[in-house]
Amino acid sequence: MSTVVLNRRKLLVASGSLLAAGMSGLWLPARAEGLSPTPSMSGGANNYRKGAPIVDRIGAGGFWMRGTVRRAGDGAPLAGQRIQIWAHTVEGQEHEQRSHGATLTDKNGAFRLEMPQIIPVFGQPHGHLAYDSGEFKTVFLRPVMRSTKDTSLEAHFVLQPA
Repeated sequence: MSTVVLNRRKLLVASGSLLAAGMSGLWLPARAEGLSPTPSMSGGANNYRKGAPIVDRIGAGGFWMRGTVRRAGDGAPLAGQRIQIWAHTVEGQEHEQRSHGATLTDKNGAFRLEMPQIIPVFGQPHGHLAYDSGEFKTVFLRPVMRSTKDTSLEAHFVLQPA
């Protein structure tokens, strides 16, 4: 049987190593491994129009719809993905063609599209968004605004292959 002699130096080196090993996870950036796909929301597909055109803005603008698109599993941002947006606004109802438009995600997987102010219909001010490009499974979202005074709304997609 061998005897381990601990002196101050060995104790400091050993505790420093343990501390560094245990704390290393706090110094590394968070990763999105195992990120689950976004499920489609009930009512999200209401008044959906397949193939809505890509536009610079819907109507006169004044309200921003924004968000991100990432891949399920590793959370990688997805560039060039088509997101369709529509809503009941001060300029039109959500079933009208003029209330629909689409945009593409940038290199960071982010999207944003200006549109008229969303107003309540059936008691809740909400928007509709869809990923429907085909490379990944279609997802419909229906985020609800906290207040009718909000001038933006966010929605985030995590997509899984089709």
